[in-house]
Amino acid sequence: MELGRLEYLQALVTEFQVTDSTEAKEQVLANLANFSYDPSNYEYLRQLQVLDLFLDMLTEDNETLVEFAMGGLCNLCLDKTNKEYILEAGGVEPIISCLSSSNEETVVSAVTTLMFLTTPRSRAQTTALPVVECMLRFSLSANTRLSNLASIFLQDYCSPPQVEEARNLSKHTAVGIPLPKD
Repeated sequence: MELGRLEYLQALVTEFQVTDSTEAKEQVLANLANFSYDPSNYEYLRQLQVLDLFLDMLTEDNETLVEFAMGGLCNLCLDKTNKEYILEAGGVEPIISCLSSSNEETVVSAVTTLMFLTTPRSRAQTTALPVVECMLRFSLSANTRLSNLASIFLQDYCSPPQVEEARNLSKHTAVGIPLPKD
């Protein structure tokens, strides 16, 4: 049975790589993101370099591909091995870039992923000043999911001096990351 699982996941990755259909790519990436929920698939997904595939998709122009890739990374990053891989692969920067998405699901997954990726070693990057400023803006959002998640981020992952510095800086600038559309 386990061999069948690996073969099936390999078939999905191969289909993603060979198809020219945007719709097929979106469907395959959605399936891979869904399979990323199950810890029994983690080793197979690493073996098939699906983490790299997800990271690569974060910079695509197709917002649906970005959404599914961000969701897949969010599902995978609770695992210690996957978390380390994402951090070592330079995944924090493209995840931070997803905070400016107009797609709510992409933004929620990006915030959650940053939470999951925060370690003593990665904290400086995951809670950099622009990220904290962004979370302050999100915490004021009318979108309850986003505002609650951002508030948790600020409370649990940022120090009071970081939040204060971001508040003070935000008072002096009108530039920021736009809120996602509802």
